[in-house]
Amino acid sequence: MEVINSIAELRLRLASRGRIAFVPTMGNLHHGHLALVSLARQHADCVVVSIFVNPLQFGANEDLASYPRSLQADCEGLNQSGADIVFTPSESELYPVPQTVQVEPPPIAFDLCGKHRPVHFRGVCTVVAKLFNIVRPDVAIFGKKDYQQLFILREMVRQLEIPVEMLAGETMREADGLAMSSRNNLLNPAQRMEAPRLQRALQLVVQASRQGRRDFDAIEAQTTQYLTQLGWIVDYIAVRSASTLLTPLPDERQLLVLGAARLGMTRLIDNIEFAL
Repeated sequence: MEVINSIAELRLRLASRGRIAFVPTMGNLHHGHLALVSLARQHADCVVVSIFVNPLQFGANEDLASYPRSLQADCEGLNQSGADIVFTPSESELYPVPQTVQVEPPPIAFDLCGKHRPVHFRGVCTVVAKLFNIVRPDVAIFGKKDYQQLFILREMVRQLEIPVEMLAGETMREADGLAMSSRNNLLNPAQRMEAPRLQRALQLVVQASRQGRRDFDAIEAQTTQYLTQLGWIVDYIAVRSASTLLTPLPDERQLLVLGAARLGMTRLIDNIEFAL
């Protein structure tokens, strides 16, 4: 496995590597990331993983400075998981001048997580588009845990005619149901014990929906109140169409419940796809 820091060297190494699969990450990797690498291995001759904490997707007072970084351990895990190249550019390498040209995401980017992080998805789309132009992969792999991100990036690829196949990896969970996330490392022991409650709360939403309730606003409000009473700071609980991420139409049956909430300073997200 090679670790490459420069765009020029990466392009040189990829010039004759056959079919390329790409897994963009911000590092501090866990088994969920490594599962995406294993999925990539099934679809390409060469697997490229990027590790870059992208400042464009962090707003003021967000956790850019405290975002966990563990490059050595990440590289060890990627080597064992079958990655061929790890691309670890510096900020000055990826953004040698201020990135005044940015990708404007679709309107859904300013709802759900975007309502609370208004610059986030513009930053995500810009860095991913830039990485796609650098790596030029045949296939790119993203996890379903960041479902809104996956949806937006699929729209970017479709509308901008970017020639890359988008694959989604299933959400990987700890034994107690908590969705794997780099931010889980920021939870103190008491918060870590409480954290799986978000997923259990979303399961209650699914259960109520399958029992025939379609008053999604009321279900969302009740779930928000339930978590708030237990000390969570809830950004949103939302039932949406799995195909549009908009409020479900009366006859829609393929749905999704998404949640984002904070324990202390740590923001957790999760979602469950379900059918009625």
